[in-house]
Amino acid sequence: MSKDKFYSNQEEPNKSCFLAMRHMLLEFDDKITETVKYGMPCFCVEGKPFCYLWSDKKTLEPYFLLVRGNELSHPSLESGTRAKMKILPVNPLKDLPVSVINEVFSAALKLYK
Repeated sequence: MSKDKFYSNQEEPNKSCFLAMRHMLLEFDDKITETVKYGMPCFCVEGKPFCYLWSDKKTLEPYFLLVRGNELSHPSLESGTRAKMKILPVNPLKDLPVSVINEVFSAALKLYK
């Protein structure tokens, strides 16, 4: 699946939300690049997976899936049943929580340096 096909296959309001999430990731740091792994957008830092975009199976709400989430501590992150990764859920009907996302990305990016 191509990067653009994932986004074009989404229904609104998730489509716009995923595109905004993608934009935030790509603008956050010039070391972040986008590819597709496991059929979902994968954002890498110097070739190493950093974050995926996906949606909850039950609620269908989008989320950032942080690869090294178990090394992060932030009240907005949820681990659920995951051992290593944590998610940052996003409500597609509200504005993105930019300051929270920036805090989480800043902390996560430090793990790759």
